[in-house]
Amino acid sequence: MRTPFLAAVLIVAPAVPAAAQDSPFVGEYSLAEGPDVGGGLLIRNDGRFQYMLAAGALDERAEGRWEARGDTVCLTTDPKPVPPTMEKGPLGEIDGAVPTIVVTWPNGRAIPGVDFTIWFDSGDPIDGYTQTDGWTMPDDDNRVPRRIAVREPVYGIAAPPFELTGADGGKLHVIIRPNDIGVVDFDNACAEKTERGLTLHRIGGDMRFLRLGAD
Repeated sequence: MRTPFLAAVLIVAPAVPAAAQDSPFVGEYSLAEGPDVGGGLLIRNDGRFQYMLAAGALDERAEGRWEARGDTVCLTTDPKPVPPTMEKGPLGEIDGAVPTIVVTWPNGRAIPGVDFTIWFDSGDPIDGYTQTDGWTMPDDDNRVPRRIAVREPVYGIAAPPFELTGADGGKLHVIIRPNDIGVVDFDNACAEKTERGLTLHRIGGDMRFLRLGAD
């Protein structure tokens, strides 16, 4: 049975290279990386590919061009995705108080589970993560935050540490603009042909795919 991803309607390009039409790489592949991970790769005969992955809270996708190079097929995402960004936003109250740090989407919805490190003029930094109402300094710690680094752990979104000024009052609101979040920027990422499918070599580790109908 085909997954909805692999059964998607294919849009055929007006001019299809003969090498793509005849390539042995053309076909549908299923990710073979464990019971809690699902995904697929579709190498189309019009020189395009589609990719998807679901692993816990992480959802990835991509589409673009492919090129055969001997026993490998190399993927390039097209169009090139716009990565997510972090920017400083206006301070505001949550439940009647302004938290020390809060991370939100552009619509104002707070994002829990975002890691941070806070530095001060003296003493050890504080490491932690946000809640739905942000995070607030402990009542018994009167130090004023001077610099805060923020990292969203699921998609690895980060920015240089934010320097706080006197106008900030030691508080920070970070807005994450998702842009093309979850779209993988393959840049000639090559998959090596195996006996039963492909092994995709990419930053973060190899991914094994089994060709559907190979058994």
